[in-house]
Amino acid sequence: MTTTTQIQTKLQPSLPISRSPPCGPVTASLSFYSPPTDGSAPYHYVEAPPAGQPQENFGAVNHQVPIHDLRGHESEFSLDRNAFDTFTNIPSQETAFTNDEHIKQVYYPEVEKLLLDTVPGAQRVLLFDHTIRRANPNAARAPVTRVHIDQTPSSAAARVRLHLPEEADALLEGRYRIINVWRPINGAVESFPLAVADSSTVQDEDLVGVEHRYPDRTGETAGVKHNEGQKWWYWSGMGDEERLLLQCFDSQNVGGRVPHTAFVDPRSREDSKPRESIEVRALVFG
Repeated sequence: MTTTTQIQTKLQPSLPISRSPPCGPVTASLSFYSPPTDGSAPYHYVEAPPAGQPQENFGAVNHQVPIHDLRGHESEFSLDRNAFDTFTNIPSQETAFTNDEHIKQVYYPEVEKLLLDTVPGAQRVLLFDHTIRRANPNAARAPVTRVHIDQTPSSAAARVRLHLPEEADALLEGRYRIINVWRPINGAVESFPLAVADSSTVQDEDLVGVEHRYPDRTGETAGVKHNEGQKWWYWSGMGDEERLLLQCFDSQNVGGRVPHTAFVDPRSREDSKPRESIEVRALVFG
């Protein structure tokens, strides 16, 4: 039997509930790589797998990780030191992000200019694809809540040969990088913010190559094992005119690669605006 005691109180005028995105340091669960139980090489099928095979043969293990807020500390980070960088007040003529061809015609040149203007030594940029992610059940691509790196040294070189086959031998002799340009497209991020690990705190032993099996070829991404020494950051309330550069590979700095993942911020409201974002992937030469 339950007894309810009613207490009469003087009602105060209600205050508006803040819709400001969560900010400041937070501890949250991140999903890290766990190897196949049978000891085989890990793989993931990008499309539907062949009959009788799983989408992927490796697992995940969750760890509670402290994640620091880089808001107010933006000037402390750079691609060369940490494999990520931040830029603000970047306007765009693309606002809808619903038509791939329009994105390529309008937004791609803006991204190319940003990279040429801000990446030290950059002389040439080739944008090779983009992904729009929406945190809703009907979205074609949702935020990825698993720690990973999009490229490995072998897959980065393969990208150069895939997209620029006639020039590849010469380009591979110089410096080449793969950099993702990430941003929200529906206002300040309230849910599924993006976390990044300072590359200077990530050991080579933390990374595991994972076959990324397309229908017509096989690439490679990196799974990331948990390590207490890794230091994680996110950019609270990131808005549409802010850009986060994620360096996945640098031929002159093998440690210049940034693990990253979307994560569930335990402080996010249940009615938080679903995150929508775009990431454009680029080969940067020079």
